[in-house]
Amino acid sequence: MKRSDHTPSWRKSSYSGGNSGECLEVDAAHPSAVPVRDSKRPSGPAVAFGPAAWAAFSTAVRTGDLT
Repeated sequence: MKRSDHTPSWRKSSYSGGNSGECLEVDAAHPSAVPVRDSKRPSGPAVAFGPAAWAAFSTAVRTGDLT
């Protein structure tokens, strides 16, 4: 992911597992990608999805197509 002047605005993913510690955070306001990180490691690495890949992934989660 190309570095920019963007300041991340992390939010807990609506697909996360509640308070069980299985939480993802996303920065949906990023201008060119959707960074995703583990909420237990906020200073750790993030994986960045392109917008189309994130849309496909989140649709697959929502529809139960990931097995």
